[in-house]
Amino acid sequence: MPFTRISLLAGKSSAYLAAISDCLDRALIDCFEVPDKDRFAAIHQHQPGELIFDRSYRGGPRSDDYIFFHITTGKTRSQETKARFYRQLVANLAEAPGVRPEDVMVAIVNSTVEDWSFAAGIPAHTTMEAGQ
Repeated sequence: MPFTRISLLAGKSSAYLAAISDCLDRALIDCFEVPDKDRFAAIHQHQPGELIFDRSYRGGPRSDDYIFFHITTGKTRSQETKARFYRQLVANLAEAPGVRPEDVMVAIVNSTVEDWSFAAGIPAHTTMEAGQ
């Protein structure tokens, strides 16, 4: 169950934000084999001066359409799988809503099942052991 924090500058339409979320979801399903109903993301829109990014560091040039995806996942993926995910996400975003590949940055952070509680304060590993 990946959870993604998406950061971008404020001012985009709700349709644009929905397209970003849909693109992420499709890439997670296609590359990370995430189930269809396993969709968790928070979109953070920042005012000018609140999202600081270098416009040329290891890529770019980045524009004001820069988007940062911080993905926390409980399952480790191979280097090849992550590379395929990066390419798929960028391709999806370029198609709709039209985000330039240079404006997409991704960080994947792995955690273990012991680091999660999906609901009611119950550790995830106990619900998994019980088959829930």
